[in-house]
Amino acid sequence: MVTIDLNADLGETTAGNPVADDASMIKLVSSANIACGFHAGDPHDIARTVESAVARGVTVGAHVGYRDSAGFGRRFMDYAPTELADEVLYQIGALEALSRKHGTTIRYVKPHGALYNAIVHHEVQAQAVIDGIRAFDPDLAVMLLPGAVAMDYAHKAGMQVIAEAFADRNYQPDGTLVSRQRADAVISDPDQVADRVLQIASEGTITAVDGTLLNVDATSVCVHGDSPGSVAMTKSIVDRLAAEGVSIRSVL
Repeated sequence: MVTIDLNADLGETTAGNPVADDASMIKLVSSANIACGFHAGDPHDIARTVESAVARGVTVGAHVGYRDSAGFGRRFMDYAPTELADEVLYQIGALEALSRKHGTTIRYVKPHGALYNAIVHHEVQAQAVIDGIRAFDPDLAVMLLPGAVAMDYAHKAGMQVIAEAFADRNYQPDGTLVSRQRADAVISDPDQVADRVLQIASEGTITAVDGTLLNVDATSVCVHGDSPGSVAMTKSIVDRLAAEGVSIRSVL
């Protein structure tokens, strides 16, 4: 049976102000990228998301990002590499503490937003992120965009790498994501998104914004919980995959 991991960015509620319907999303996905407080999320709401993930049997991952709550972690920030590595380590440690309270542990790390995009090409920050993860636990898996320089560093370090694709984001012909500053960055049509995930799961390809067919050897697909209509979109994905005999299952 064909299987695919379906992940979502969750735990981003801050001071009671949610950006996503975490309670509904957690029922649909197999992995949760849980915010660690730097780009979004506060300790109490992060802990509630971890608790919900445990109750649903959803794999917990640390969604580490730039220390930029005002910009939701979606603005590039320049760092000394040791500072960035320490901030990655700090965020993982915070989420691990909350995870242990609820009887689970972090299984992987996924960089968030601008940091995720930066380490596709930014060699210094890519190495810093890998260094920060390995300082916590060299056996942790890392979730990255295929072709990212960070993926090369992770492989060289002997880490398990989870290649990821995006259900609701458009791609450039070079395999990078269309900038969120463009109007066509995010796909909102549930049927189109479901078709894309099925294409990724069954064919290992995705169609770029200009029609180029890209090979994406991805074992996990992300749907953004903070996108408009994200629950309906994710439900559409789940239903389409079930109809085509594709099983949703965590990589780990």
